[in-house]
Amino acid sequence: MQNVTQNSANIIGIRPAARVVAGHPSADGAGVKIHRVAGFQSADFSPFLMIDEIRSENPDDYIAGFPPHPHRGIETLTYMLSGEFEHKDHLGNRGAISQGGAQWMRAGRGIIHSEMPSQGDSGMHGFQLWINMAARDKMADPDWRDVQPEQVREVTLDAQGSMIRLIAGQWQVAGEPECAPLLDTSASAAVADLRLAAGAEVSLPLPAAHTVLVYIYRGSLDTGRGVVDRGNLVLFGAGEALQLRAAEEAGVLILHGNPLNEPIAHYGPFVMNTREQIEQAVRDYNNGTLTD
Repeated sequence: MQNVTQNSANIIGIRPAARVVAGHPSADGAGVKIHRVAGFQSADFSPFLMIDEIRSENPDDYIAGFPPHPHRGIETLTYMLSGEFEHKDHLGNRGAISQGGAQWMRAGRGIIHSEMPSQGDSGMHGFQLWINMAARDKMADPDWRDVQPEQVREVTLDAQGSMIRLIAGQWQVAGEPECAPLLDTSASAAVADLRLAAGAEVSLPLPAAHTVLVYIYRGSLDTGRGVVDRGNLVLFGAGEALQLRAAEEAGVLILHGNPLNEPIAHYGPFVMNTREQIEQAVRDYNNGTLTD
């Protein structure tokens, strides 16, 4: 077994695997087939709300994309393993990401955008995360930024090819603090793509107060809940470090962030704190004032 722990002998308080949440098939946009894990009403997920995985070699499953639609009260983070997505919004922002790239969008008080795929030779495989915004920030100005593959920090973990790609937020790898290129996420939310060789093990120190979620997109992990396969999310309990072991060659997204502990009202593309705020968002969109 390959051991690629980051000074794990000095790390106390390994987080236990507290719960496994299964993803389920769904569809969104103009009929795009996705695999979804949602936790809108689960305090254990906060500040994260949802993970959508798009994975298909059949263009009919994704080519219709996500035509113009609104959002209020959230941030989204899109990360691509293969294929390409192009973002356009009412602010005039426009940009495409492909394999290894990421996009961050803050909806704030309101944004109208589209996300349209291209038909690549290797199909489409990517993710979109919804991240909640604190009540005080939900009516902030909208914003958007993309990060191209060469801008993403990669750290090799062992001679067998285990590595981590730091997409958003603050991390500590091999005893050194690391800053990912996307730093403006709410609630100190952080995202990384970890790829482990079969049998490899890694320990990462993470803030004790943060929620920690791990979504498995390839292979499987050997956890305290047994072997967990692709398409499932593992929610980890309290502790000072996350320790993961690959039962076979594995790829996972690691998410950590400061829980908001605020009420959530959700309707379609809008996430606010009260039902009245949701109704106002719907009225604003119907009246053409969502983005004012």
